[in-house]
Amino acid sequence: MPNDEHDLEHDPDVERLRRHARRLDAAYGIPWTPWRWGLDSIVGLIPGIGDALGAGMALWVPYQAWKMGASKPALGRMVANIGIDALVGAVPVLGDVFDIWFRASERNLAVFERDRRRRGAAKRGEAT
Repeated sequence: MPNDEHDLEHDPDVERLRRHARRLDAAYGIPWTPWRWGLDSIVGLIPGIGDALGAGMALWVPYQAWKMGASKPALGRMVANIGIDALVGAVPVLGDVFDIWFRASERNLAVFERDRRRRGAAKRGEAT
C-alpha cells in the first residue's frame, strides 16, 4: 500500500487498472470532440450477450482492487456500478447511450483511488 500521493501515481498495478478502464470506457473517440467510448460500449451492441461480456470485462477492476486491499464499501460500490451499467445497458438504444456516458470502469477506478488515498491517510494518522 502506498504511503503518499506520489506512490499511488506511480504504482504499476494502479497504472495497469487505469489503462484497462480507459480501454473499456474511453479508448476511442471523434477527433476534436468530447465524445469517447470504449470496448464496453462496442460489445454492448451485441444483442443478448454484449452487456454480460462488458460486465465480465469490467469486473477485472474490482477484482484487482480487492487483491490490492480495497475496502469492502469501495468494492461494494464498484460492483454496484457494474450492475447499474449492465442493467441499464440492456435497454435497447437508451442503454447504449447510457453506457457511453456512465463509464463504470472509470468510475470504479476513481472509487478505488479515493479509497486507497483515504486508507493511506488514515494509516498515517491524517484527518480524512
